[in-house]
Amino acid sequence: MLWRMLRQSWSRNVRRKSLAVLTVFLAAGLISALLAVSIDIGDKMARELKSYGANILVEPAGQAALPALFGENSNPLASEEFLDESELPNIKDIFWRNNIVGFAPLLSGDVIVAGKHISVLGTFFSQPITIPDEEDYHTGQQSVSPYWQVTGNWPTEPVSENALQSGQGIDVLAGKQLAQQNGWQVGQTLRLQGPERALDVRISGILASGGDEENRLVMPLAAVQNMLGLEGKIQAVRVSALTVPENELSRRARENLEALNAEEYELWYCTAYVSSIAHQLEEAISGSVVRPIWQVAASEGVVIDKIQLLLGVVTFAALVAAAMGIASLMTSTIMERSKEIGLMKALGARQWQIMLLFYLEAAMSGLLGGALGCIAGWGLARAICLMLFGVPLSFAWVVIPCVLVIAMLIAVIGTWFPARRIARLYPVEVLYGR
Repeated sequence: MLWRMLRQSWSRNVRRKSLAVLTVFLAAGLISALLAVSIDIGDKMARELKSYGANILVEPAGQAALPALFGENSNPLASEEFLDESELPNIKDIFWRNNIVGFAPLLSGDVIVAGKHISVLGTFFSQPITIPDEEDYHTGQQSVSPYWQVTGNWPTEPVSENALQSGQGIDVLAGKQLAQQNGWQVGQTLRLQGPERALDVRISGILASGGDEENRLVMPLAAVQNMLGLEGKIQAVRVSALTVPENELSRRARENLEALNAEEYELWYCTAYVSSIAHQLEEAISGSVVRPIWQVAASEGVVIDKIQLLLGVVTFAALVAAAMGIASLMTSTIMERSKEIGLMKALGARQWQIMLLFYLEAAMSGLLGGALGCIAGWGLARAICLMLFGVPLSFAWVVIPCVLVIAMLIAVIGTWFPARRIARLYPVEVLYGR
């Protein structure tokens, strides 16, 4: 009997049922899109915020311990101030290896160009590195420092052994300010005289970075090592990693790692905090001190937290608006069906049975609207990600059951307020039109 009444109710009130389904559909579509975006936005925003540059710096323990006495270019320590280039692949051998976007080693020094002392910086631009289980892996400033703007072409890597031995055919970037001061142009050839040997290089591009690099010649690492006689040595490594925002646990670990118990340590170690990734890098690279660049890491966490809060507020507003719409529709439905309700009461139907009928109608509207809303929300979320990030959404299937439950709750909660009017309807009054 109950299901027959439900079928008859849907067949006789198609217009109102369609409005209820449409209300839930709009809310469910918006909610499913926002949930899908909020789940995936952490990684998407983290990748976008990599335009700020590297968020982790790896330095030799000796150099990091004496920053006030010895600068990057003048530290007299021969062995303590350098890291071994051969240990760079270890960066991709930590627990959070897949979160490493890229890394770029650094080696600086002074050379003589046309009688002038010029600062040079050796690094990777897009250097192929042999990494287990990752074919054709390239890393360097093109991935670590996407804010670098090059007028011309990036230097070609890797530098061949013939080029290093002959001292010719090596491309470099000239910092914007340095190029303006010396009148250098793209395509111009320079002769660099280093402590060990001289190289003839060609300016392939002009670099605008907004940093110290604009006053330097930026070269392939192998070329600088060759001129300075420091083959296989580097002074620092910039690492760009995808991280999650810091919380109370990560702040406690940063202050005193030894204070964490075993369970807290395992949770911290297995979460992609910038501090835990830095700790793992320090374990992987011998003789190193690894420091997060907190200006970058903190800004990433603040931006992501605020965006997720905004999405939460919009989702809550959609829930409230949909519940109010359902409540309005059900109130008018109950007023129109007051004689039907009075007749059911006169025939002996109990109040809970009548309310169950309305709740089931609402739940069915919520289920249908929620299912359609999931499909529309997936398309909306995909469009949002394509417009904002230029890449498709990684849809999380957990959104579907969540949205279906929320849609039915919206419909049921919206029905609860007008359903209470049923208790105040007396069969005699409604059947006689009073």
